[in-house]
Amino acid sequence: MAAFVSRTPLGRSGLQVSKLGLGSSFKAPTSSYLEAFDRGVNYFYWGSVRRSQMGNAIREIARDRREQLVVVLQSYSRAGGLLDRSVEKGLRKLGIDYADVLLLGWHNKEPSGRVLDSAVSLLERGRVRNIALSTHKRTLLPNLLNDERFAIWHVRYNAVHRGAEREVFPSLDGLDASDRPGLVTYTTTRWGNLCDASKTPAGVSTPTGTECYRFALSRPEVDLCLAGPDDAEQMKQALAALDAGPMDEGELNWMRQVGDHIYGGDRRSGMLDGA
Repeated sequence: MAAFVSRTPLGRSGLQVSKLGLGSSFKAPTSSYLEAFDRGVNYFYWGSVRRSQMGNAIREIARDRREQLVVVLQSYSRAGGLLDRSVEKGLRKLGIDYADVLLLGWHNKEPSGRVLDSAVSLLERGRVRNIALSTHKRTLLPNLLNDERFAIWHVRYNAVHRGAEREVFPSLDGLDASDRPGLVTYTTTRWGNLCDASKTPAGVSTPTGTECYRFALSRPEVDLCLAGPDDAEQMKQALAALDAGPMDEGELNWMRQVGDHIYGGDRRSGMLDGA
């Protein structure tokens, strides 16, 4: 299969991003983040757990290549003033003047007017350049399709939890990138369950992280999927997905088989689908 393209437009944000993004909540060394950037990965998600390994990499890259980097700051704040302070604190910590994306985290209904007013104020003042929304209530997103304040959506999608195929992806079908939000997916390995041989059906191969990322990125609606590597080896598996490219139908069916087995074997699956 052909490799994934090196850059893709992230919906109406206008950003050009790698197909793979990296989260800050994990423990890969700074050198691995720098290696990923040199390989073309430019979406750095400075999330709720802000580890120094990614922070050090962002500061080093931003010294002379800031415009090549897409920095995402997340905030769970439900109050406008707290949102503003959260963003300013993150910018100071990273030593940068603006974030390319402000991600309003885990909103299962439209954010309050005060939160949105604060986010728009940050946008107008140049402290952030785009607003994104993450949610576990997938049916919310199609209702916000034409709300241009939201340039990017973040939604869970993996071989176990495939509800976005019914509830999110169809709303984007046929739309040009400039006419829709960019789509970022996360929890691609289902908290590592998909790569756990003890959770794989008997006689079936266990996916690696590489296959999990390829599965998500094989959907044409998915602009970018997030990886959370905990060490250098996991980072290499994530980067390998970029070279391997999309899955064929046989590989996709294998991933669905593993995903369905895990979903059916975990009594919490229905609850986790929306949490």
